[in-house]
Amino acid sequence: MGGSDQPAIRFDRRELAGSLGDLGTLLPLGMGLILVCGLDATAVLLTVGGYYVISGLVFRTTVPVQPMKVIGAYAIAQALSPLEVTTAGLWMGGLLLVLALTGSITFIAKLVPKAVVRGVQLSTGVLLFTEGIRFMAGSSTMQGTLGDAEPFLTVQAVGPVPLGWILGGVAVVLILALLDSRRAPAGLVVVVAGAAAGLALGGWRELGAFTLGLHGPSWLPYGLPDVSVLVLALVTLALPQLPMTVGNAVIAQADLTREYFGDAVARRASPRALALSMGLANLICAPLGAMPLCHGAGGLAAHYRFGARTAGSNLMIGGLFVVLAVVVGDQAASALAVVPFAVLGALLVFAGAQLALTILDLKERRELFVAVAVLGVALATNLAVGFAVGLALAVAFRWLKLKI
Repeated sequence: MGGSDQPAIRFDRRELAGSLGDLGTLLPLGMGLILVCGLDATAVLLTVGGYYVISGLVFRTTVPVQPMKVIGAYAIAQALSPLEVTTAGLWMGGLLLVLALTGSITFIAKLVPKAVVRGVQLSTGVLLFTEGIRFMAGSSTMQGTLGDAEPFLTVQAVGPVPLGWILGGVAVVLILALLDSRRAPAGLVVVVAGAAAGLALGGWRELGAFTLGLHGPSWLPYGLPDVSVLVLALVTLALPQLPMTVGNAVIAQADLTREYFGDAVARRASPRALALSMGLANLICAPLGAMPLCHGAGGLAAHYRFGARTAGSNLMIGGLFVVLAVVVGDQAASALAVVPFAVLGALLVFAGAQLALTILDLKERRELFVAVAVLGVALATNLAVGFAVGLALAVAFRWLKLKI
């Protein structure tokens, strides 16, 4: 699927469209942590943008930047304090750095069978797909927390039909029609059209309080954590997040990078390099008051499916976030709120489908069973448990000669 020669950095419509393909994951969680948990918007957007740029330059290919989903979703659902969220980022940074520097992550990656990796990718893809449908239906946790299906718009329905189904349906049709178009890349058209629709349907109100200037984050804006915060962040947030990060953002992403771009690029984006990248990033982001950040196979699938092939995608989207943070500051999140949740949901649906379809290269029944078992357990519990069950099943099939 990929080749060994990595193209030069490109700045074109397809790279820009690909860079926008992962906004369905990034924006809802990022905005939720800002609006519900009280994280500083300037710090969040500046670190996201900076991490995009640095990742692109270091890995020299398109690399996603995402919030850590377990931490983000739990923090939003429980309305945790910003100090608890950033302390979880410190823990994750330290744990990932230890795994990278000791070489443990490389050892772990080599032990994980292909069927388990595909199971993690299948599970992540299905979870993204279903979350996209929830965004269109207005039933996601984030929308419930904010009180409306489209909390930043004045219109919620057209007659008896919820607005999300209309906007999401139109977005899906546009993506299907333009998915392979070079002249009008699907991701770019959908995001621009979605933003225009959001502005027309009341999103313009979010732009009324802009004050342009020079803005920046502060050091330790929420203070230092005490013992209770350290324990809560470790036990409730970091430890549940770690297996998902190792499975999805390290092992599964390294595997997908090899599939898309070949061995030369995969050697740069190795499991150790990805763990080291996320470890260092979170040790820098947390003291600035930003959210915990990671990479992820789902984000990479989204970037690739919507056209991104080089580091140019990272430099463009990263530069946009940096400019918004520095010029607009805390009100920058309002500019991003004009893209309706339903439109972001449509992007998630296609990103999830792209990632789930990596299972197609599994041919043996027992491999397919392991992958489907990871999915089933992940849907019933969480991806970390699914990952562990998949490993146990793969070992059982190999050493006990079980058949299915």
